Amino acid sequence: MPARKRTPDGPKPTLVLLVRHGQTPTTGQSLPGRAPGLHLADTGRAQAEAVAERIAAIGADKVAAVYASPLERTRETAAPIGRAVGQRVRRDRGLLECDFGEWTGRALKDLAKLPEWTTVQRYPSGFRFPGGESFTEMQTRITGALAGLAARHPGGTVVAVSHADPIKAAVAHAMGTHLDLFQRIVISPCSVSAILYTAGGPAVLTVNNVGDLSTLALS
Repeated sequence: MPARKRTPDGPKPTLVLLVRHGQTPTTGQSLPGRAPGLHLADTGRAQAEAVAERIAAIGADKVAAVYASPLERTRETAAPIGRAVGQRVRRDRGLLECDFGEWTGRALKDLAKLPEWTTVQRYPSGFRFPGGESFTEMQTRITGALAGLAARHPGGTVVAVSHADPIKAAVAHAMGTHLDLFQRIVISPCSVSAILYTAGGPAVLTVNNVGDLSTLALS
């Protein structure tokens, strides 16, 4: 009988560490969105240094790349991570904050009074920010970006510094959770959420982690 052909192995698993940027002067107060000029607060800079140390504990030689959204607050968070693992920070627009359109810069306390706010919280898959992006478009964008990073660095560990809503949407997608439930996921400043991308699909290893990350290292 002819020898059975061996089925080629799929791509090696890629570990993606999703990091939310550190605290800014507007965190929890307004929707800064994509408006330029927002930098980390002193607390945020300290958080960035701390998460860099935690990621380095995985093993600096295991981190293949560090990416960040183009906004200042994400790049400032990524900078100490890049230094800690010996990688330059690359920008990726797929990691950008949701485009809040006409809601950009508005206070959360004022937005919470709008009738549309209930839709944002309970039926986000049916909502589009006036003049901006829909949550569905945001989720498609961030998941596509992460799939691209995983394909670019097979078998490696990739750090992706982004924003709360895109990270929540990516985690929900990887867990097979409907977008309408993504608001139940909490993503704190400089927390780490880890998704392992494999040929058989993604696996969520940790969400909103603010502690030890050393057990996440790929062998």
